Amino acid sequence: MTENTDKREPILRVEHLSKSFGSHQVLRDIDFTVKRGDVTSIIGASGSGKSTLLRCINLLETPTSGEIYFHDRCITSGEEKATSYRAKVGMVFQSFNLFENMNVLKNCMTGQVKVLKRPEQEAKANALKYLDHVGMLEYINAKPRQLSGGQKQRVAIARALAMDPEMLLFDEPTSALDPEMVGEVLDVMGTLAKEGMTMLVVTHEMGFAGEVSSQIVYMNDGVICEQGTPEQVLHNPQKQETRDFLHRFRHN
Repeated sequence: MTENTDKREPILRVEHLSKSFGSHQVLRDIDFTVKRGDVTSIIGASGSGKSTLLRCINLLETPTSGEIYFHDRCITSGEEKATSYRAKVGMVFQSFNLFENMNVLKNCMTGQVKVLKRPEQEAKANALKYLDHVGMLEYINAKPRQLSGGQKQRVAIARALAMDPEMLLFDEPTSALDPEMVGEVLDVMGTLAKEGMTMLVVTHEMGFAGEVSSQIVYMNDGVICEQGTPEQVLHNPQKQETRDFLHRFRHN
């Protein structure tokens, strides 16, 4: 029934997307849709193509074939400028990608000033708002090398939010963190989900995926093997490959 009553607009559509590196095909005929307010978690074993898919969606990689539509505009045609598109679709990387020579505040201001052409004072106010939101306000003068992994990732999330994106992509945002720091980043992401932020998350945090996601995409060997609600994919998978993956994951 929900399919017929869900009137939220699709923000992102991926259609028949494939990606090869030389003779090695990493993605094959990928199709899925993200609607406004969705939290879509992409799960699967290492090497299944999850991060490559996210990099294609953010135009860090050029798809070999297929299309990606953002609000019905084809962003893989080359007509949409990558910088303006990325301002609307922010990305949080597993390795943080902060500017090491800038303090926390400047990290969160630079993109606003250079890409969005915001005045410095407006960019600063916006940066402070989001640093406060992720609990990093007291660290505005610190350089990245002075921060823990969890703190760096929270700054990276604040930096992405400061661009006022319509959607955020997260590429294994907790995989580079010590176990005790994972929770603080997942808490921030959980808050964003409750606030209605549209998110596409590559993750191996199954508990988080099950609690926060509206849809889960299970990838295996470069294809989407199964997709649906957390209840469908995690608790009642239809495909043997999905069952095998979840069994291995739960018994590791």
